[in-house]
Amino acid sequence: MAGKGKGGLDKNNKYDRQIRLWGDHGQTALEQARVCLINATATGTETLKNLILPGVGSFTIVDGNKVKGEDVGNNFFLSQECIGESRAKIATELLNELNDDVSGNFEDEYPESLLQNNPDFFKKFTIVIATGLSERVLLQLADVLWKQSVPLLVCRSYGFIGYMRLVVREHTVIESHPDNAHEDLRLDRPFPSLVKYCDSLHLETMDKKDHSHTPWLVIIYKYLQEWKKQHDGLPPQNYKEKNQLKQMIKEGIRKNAEGVPEIEENFDEAVKSVNLALVPTKIPTEVEQLFNDPCAMNLTSESKPFWILLRAVKEFVENEGKGALPLRGSIPDMTADSERYIQLQNAYIEQANKDVATITDKVNMLTSSLAKGLEQRDLGPEFTHGVSISDQEIKLFCKNAAFVRVLRCRSLAEEYESQAVNTQDIGSHLEDEDGESELIFYPLLRGVNRFYEEYNRYPGEDNDQVEPDVQLLKGIIIKLIHEWGLTSTVKEDYIHEICRYGASELHTVASFMGGCAAQEVIKIITGQFIPLNNTFIYNAVKQTSISVTL
Repeated sequence: MAGKGKGGLDKNNKYDRQIRLWGDHGQTALEQARVCLINATATGTETLKNLILPGVGSFTIVDGNKVKGEDVGNNFFLSQECIGESRAKIATELLNELNDDVSGNFEDEYPESLLQNNPDFFKKFTIVIATGLSERVLLQLADVLWKQSVPLLVCRSYGFIGYMRLVVREHTVIESHPDNAHEDLRLDRPFPSLVKYCDSLHLETMDKKDHSHTPWLVIIYKYLQEWKKQHDGLPPQNYKEKNQLKQMIKEGIRKNAEGVPEIEENFDEAVKSVNLALVPTKIPTEVEQLFNDPCAMNLTSESKPFWILLRAVKEFVENEGKGALPLRGSIPDMTADSERYIQLQNAYIEQANKDVATITDKVNMLTSSLAKGLEQRDLGPEFTHGVSISDQEIKLFCKNAAFVRVLRCRSLAEEYESQAVNTQDIGSHLEDEDGESELIFYPLLRGVNRFYEEYNRYPGEDNDQVEPDVQLLKGIIIKLIHEWGLTSTVKEDYIHEICRYGASELHTVASFMGGCAAQEVIKIITGQFIPLNNTFIYNAVKQTSISVTL
């Protein structure tokens, strides 16, 4: 990414910290995104704030409400002077001041009107964020977006409870950024350029300087070959044998005239890295499952580039890769002189480039075949161009082939069907004698939604109605739980507490949830990191949370 923002500030400097997280291509995706916020609630505007500051392309607020006194009390983007004015208009004006690079618009209209009169309005957005919607309108919106394959993030602050639900048909992730990924060293099946380089070095004839500056990876390779000669070609098989290999490496440290071992950091690193280096090369279970996914097995003219790339990698694994994914082509830092380290690095890069070239040929063959299929269908020139996948995309996919993931959420309509919700998890948490699980808030929130549909208000909104509403809400929740086929109940203390909330939106909870929501939106937009699947509930009283698939 290059260039300057409207304010003249170099974007590379302005967004430097976040570019380090998701790269230039991630920032570009963010700058091209179009976000729609339903209702400028405190939670909604806090979410937008956390998207505007890092430079999302544009946003549109859909909200037919006027600013009220309670809005001013919990929303930093609304002021007392604006009471009675369009909430969408005022929030947009103030949010627009946060970042000159971002374009903000608004629709002073209720979402139910748009859904009824112009449902295609939502097609143009990268993602829609919904706050402050009744269950009926939320399900209508979710249905429209599901059919249009537009991701939906439902976010809510209800008293001291935070709730978030991601609804997306299919989300593919190439750069999942795993926290604890093993290095792809291939010492259990060394490739030609690695063998050639390691065999060109001879530890026994090196002078003192070269001996102490040889990369630890080469040292392990050398001693591993010696081990295999003594053990029928097999590497160390267990903890005891790995320790024996470590001892062999320790004995390779040179000694001075008095017989005292020299200080050789590279050998110390080799000893410490034996377990890492001997991790077998294998394909992660998640990737194996994706290889057998119908979307990879049965490519069509409608297939996403992700599935075409995955199919090409699958064919590589079954043929040239001999059961292994393409080499990542990177090595960890290690004590070594620059020359030897670069030579070792180049050996890995050389093999990685060969694997990329092979997979590129397979991708080209697949896209060509799909394009021919389109031509045979005689759909017209505008439909016969096929899928275009750049060399950069192929290289990125190969480098991250071990970490690709696919997220498929259930539709909100399916979840809200009585028997479709994950009753097993809910039941086990309701029966928790200590009542410590945040999942207990799920039936409570579903209950207040039903309460609203029945009484056109939330329980406890009128302070004089708190006690009567407790019994009304209790009856609704008991009925809901029975519909799920459960015999458990929610303690009345919880029902009483949620009635005391009166659907209030506390700014501290809204701020926290706005940060969480923006994080999930950025994951969807950039196609990096693994998004929530699919429900998140936050308990602000205890500052604890839970993620669960419902």
